Amino acid sequence: MRLMILLLAGLLVSGNAIADRLTLDQLLKEIQKSHGIEGKINREREARFVADHAKQQELLQSAKNELAAQERLSKQLKDQMEANEQELDRLQNELDSRSGILRELTGVAKQAAGDLKADLENSIVSAQFPERSGKLAAMTQSKALPTLEELESLWFYLLQEMTESGKVVKFNSDILTASGEPRQAEVVRIGTFNAIADGQYLRYLSETGKLAELARQPGSNYNSLAEKFASASSGTVDLGVDPTRGVILSMLIQAPDSIERIQQGGGIGYIILLLGGFGLIYGLYRLLMLTQTHKRVNEQISSTEVSEANPLGRIIAAVEENQTQNTETLELILDEAITREVPVLEKGLSMIKLLAAVAPLLGLLGTVTGMIATFQSISLFGTGDPKLMASGISQALVTTMLGLCAAVPLLFLHSLLAYRSRALIQILDEQSAGIISRRAGK
Repeated sequence: MRLMILLLAGLLVSGNAIADRLTLDQLLKEIQKSHGIEGKINREREARFVADHAKQQELLQSAKNELAAQERLSKQLKDQMEANEQELDRLQNELDSRSGILRELTGVAKQAAGDLKADLENSIVSAQFPERSGKLAAMTQSKALPTLEELESLWFYLLQEMTESGKVVKFNSDILTASGEPRQAEVVRIGTFNAIADGQYLRYLSETGKLAELARQPGSNYNSLAEKFASASSGTVDLGVDPTRGVILSMLIQAPDSIERIQQGGGIGYIILLLGGFGLIYGLYRLLMLTQTHKRVNEQISSTEVSEANPLGRIIAAVEENQTQNTETLELILDEAITREVPVLEKGLSMIKLLAAVAPLLGLLGTVTGMIATFQSISLFGTGDPKLMASGISQALVTTMLGLCAAVPLLFLHSLLAYRSRALIQILDEQSAGIISRRAGK
């Protein structure tokens, strides 16, 4: 029917062209012919549909049979799984009842392995015996019972750490310099406490398992001990041992030396040192001059020749120049000569005394400025970080210390110079009095 409709549509579209060339009989024949062809096609299609329908029925029946078989298999597997779970629960309960004490021991062993692993990672002995903690890691992370080999390894590493803690051994190893460059060196390990190389203390880096030179060594007294210990081949040698495995050593490293202490005093500290050094040098110079003068005066006392290179000689020379004067006039001349010598003998005493008084005052000034800086830090940043206040407090304390350190020796030096000058003046007075008394006796 669709073919006929198409033909009719085609006839309508072609219109007058077909009407001119075909007759009605020819049109009827064409329609009959097309109808026969379409019927044949429909019959073939119906036959194929019937055949396919039978095949689909067979496939459906086969799928149903397969579904039934799979359902039976699923039921069997489900029953088997339930039976296995029950059996597993029974066996697990039996295992727990039989291995209760063993599991407790296993937990203790794993805990001991974990603690030992942490100790070995931070132990300086691991620099000589690396990769020890890696073998214990498998034991601590495994959920299964530890094997006999793992338990023996735990016992061995415990015994090794205990044994090595009491040994002093030498071994070659790569160490890191202060700049981070590796180099080969002979390391001396003192138990689990210290390690030195080339007379320098080393620290153990647990992150890399390597030994590294300290960016800054402790004081010279400790370094000298390390150098003597490294060069010794036998006998007993003193060495500083850090029982805290690096804590005390790190504190010694952070402690500032004398130069850094002075630098903490700032500008006021340098002024105190400058004034104290100048006063000390000048005082020692004056002490030397007074000592030489005292020696020359003693020589003049025991000599019959008059030398004007000393105060007593100049006084005697003044007396000899005025031999013709009477006693009263000669006494005045002697007083004048002694008066001229006293300022020379007491020269510099006032300045040294002034420096001894100014030094602690400058220290007090540094204390005040340091506390001002500390309170400014507190007002800006609070008291949460003590390091922000450390510089001001250091300046306050260091300047006070420097002021006292400068004042104390200057005071002692001033007292010594005053004593020496008074002793010389007393000698001059005694000799002058002796001259007057001898002149009066004549």
